[in-house]
Amino acid sequence: MRDGRQDWDATHDVIVVGSGAGAMTGALMAADDGLDTVVLERTALLGGTSAYSGAACWLPGTQVQERAGLGDSTEAADAYLRALTGDAEAPRRDAFLRHAPELVARLEGDPAIEFEWRAFPDYVAAPGRMDAGRSFVPLDLEPELLGELLPLVRPAVDRDRAGQGHPAGAPLTAGRALIGRLLLAATRTGNAHIRTEHHVTGLVTEDGRITGVEAQTPHGTVRVRARRGVLLAAGGFEGDGPLRAEHGVPGSVAWSMAPRGTNTGELLRAAVEAGAGTGLMDEAWWCPGTELPDGSAAFTLGLRGGLMVDGSGRRFANESLPYDRMGRAIAAAQRADSPIHLVFDSRGGGALPAITVPPVDPADGLAAGTWVRADSLPELARLIGVPADTLAETVGRFNGFAAGGTDEDHHRGEDPYDLFFADRTGAPGPNPCLVPLDRPPYYAARLVLSDLGTKGGLRTDTDARVVDTQGRPLTGLYAAGNTGASFTGRVYPGPGVPIGTAMVFASLAVRHMAGQPADAG
Repeated sequence: MRDGRQDWDATHDVIVVGSGAGAMTGALMAADDGLDTVVLERTALLGGTSAYSGAACWLPGTQVQERAGLGDSTEAADAYLRALTGDAEAPRRDAFLRHAPELVARLEGDPAIEFEWRAFPDYVAAPGRMDAGRSFVPLDLEPELLGELLPLVRPAVDRDRAGQGHPAGAPLTAGRALIGRLLLAATRTGNAHIRTEHHVTGLVTEDGRITGVEAQTPHGTVRVRARRGVLLAAGGFEGDGPLRAEHGVPGSVAWSMAPRGTNTGELLRAAVEAGAGTGLMDEAWWCPGTELPDGSAAFTLGLRGGLMVDGSGRRFANESLPYDRMGRAIAAAQRADSPIHLVFDSRGGGALPAITVPPVDPADGLAAGTWVRADSLPELARLIGVPADTLAETVGRFNGFAAGGTDEDHHRGEDPYDLFFADRTGAPGPNPCLVPLDRPPYYAARLVLSDLGTKGGLRTDTDARVVDTQGRPLTGLYAAGNTGASFTGRVYPGPGVPIGTAMVFASLAVRHMAGQPADAG
């Protein structure tokens, strides 16, 4: 925290720190309202983890679901969230649900932004759940529409980690399309200024009000003033090992899906120094990760086969669970001396029977030893360090379930989410989620506890204002996305909740800056 009674290098109405889906939505809303807005992004590329994502937006009761004829409603989503999260965060839940339809209508009112519903089930069996899903995604974006802005958008994770840009001539899809569309709409207003390589490290105060930020740039330190407010929407602290350890966040910096070298907690520390309260600091948006040869991980979901075993060689959960719940199961089952493995056979030609982001090359895993292959189950058990008789019993029992169609141990295949990724046409038995392991050679891929970012952070109110430890707003400071503590608590309700909530609360922050608090309708 810095005293603001010094010269400023630049002044704007609104400062947005970060450039993911929430940040860019906030920047667009502010710029569209006629507010002079600057986006300060730490790296040379825009989009953060949002650019890597599938860009599902969990925003219930909107015109997008209505166009698709889903029968979704704000009331159904309210029932669902109440069943999952109770009333601990009722005011923020209500603000989210109330504003989501209005925000989507406003976004789609811009010719640069188009959404469509795609099936992807909500994650938990509870009243109000949409078995086919209620989230939606942006349409693909042709690169020529972005023009000179294209190199600013972070490419897909595999290309980004390899230091490559977007494929020549290919449309931007998923998270890249979302960031590209928001960027295009914001810059067309004429009121949005994009500043990359501006690493915000501190907040500036004047007379108890947050009035600006301090940022490190390739040309030195700059101080930027905000007339209306500062919106922190730059991700969580998953990239900082000491902070993870301090707050008991399991997993590893290396296994998180955030762009490398980002989300290291400076904003959190600066806000806490200014008096901010925090919550859910031990939480993250969990997922299984397939360990890669370089020690990083690939986000893993949508199993089509195989089974997972712990260090004893036994199954420990329904492998088809939604990824956050499966991540929690891994966290409970893993031990430092006995990793989790996904065991599968040659039914798919030796390829992992799952979706991974980035894609995984079996040959690389086998060469590095993060995967193993064996002609028999006893040999596979030896290679992964589990008792041979236990692994044989586990696979035999699972194969029996596959033949009968019922997973008596973990109920795999009984939920719409389980079935969503299953191969229903080529399944050899009555339950497409239960595919027997009976075609040697056998494989085992080492799994780790990965995350899509931390979900704990600064406490905020219904206007996304950061509040102190007593719940009083810190004037001039707002937070959205993973920089703030999620109102969904320790539950991940459905695909696109992190992005959807970030977008809504960024918009509500801007409304408050413009003089329209959330409870004003």
